[in-house]
Amino acid sequence: MLTTWRARGPVRAVVLVLHGGAENGLHLVRPWGAAYLRMVPLARTMLRAGGPHGVEVRLLRNRVRGWNEPELHPVADARWALERIRAERPGVPVFLAGHSMGGRVALRVADDPQVKAVLALAPWTPPGEPVEPVTGRTVVIAHGTRDRITPPGESFAYARRAQAVAERVVRIEVMSEGHAMLFRPAVWNRLAREFALDAAGVAPLTAWSAAPHQRLRLPG
Repeated sequence: MLTTWRARGPVRAVVLVLHGGAENGLHLVRPWGAAYLRMVPLARTMLRAGGPHGVEVRLLRNRVRGWNEPELHPVADARWALERIRAERPGVPVFLAGHSMGGRVALRVADDPQVKAVLALAPWTPPGEPVEPVTGRTVVIAHGTRDRITPPGESFAYARRAQAVAERVVRIEVMSEGHAMLFRPAVWNRLAREFALDAAGVAPLTAWSAAPHQRLRLPG
């Protein structure tokens, strides 16, 4: 299911928001599920920031909870959403924002021709996760230093490998934060706002002002 919040005026960009899940599981994703609900306030934050500047925000609710190798159900769901966006907003740039498993999905489907950038929050990036889908894309990763669900060291390793193919990569270390993004909400909300404004072409993320050699361990 795809929930859409319209922009004010002509649509200049679409942000597609992707929620987390589990490695395995065929249980239906309900609208009251914690992983889905976690992304609603961030989606609304992006709308408040970007909506006045032409950013439309869409929140995808997956069919089932799990990643489910080799079926990759959430990847198929995200590609369905991208096809729908392409049909309704042809030629409009798409920006992906995902948490946990949703971050992994966003990085996987970044090879869609309309996708310009990815915001991966506490992403699940196990060893061997392919970086080829982010070729030529902008990649922003933010990870809590106390995350015990998706190890921050794995997103660091992913970011290092992605530098070889992506247009640019930045990784923010959110100090004293865990996986659920509960302890430092101001940091996550600021990133969401900046990502939406960047999508609108209003202002770049402040992270890009950091020196290149600092961009994989930028304190947040």
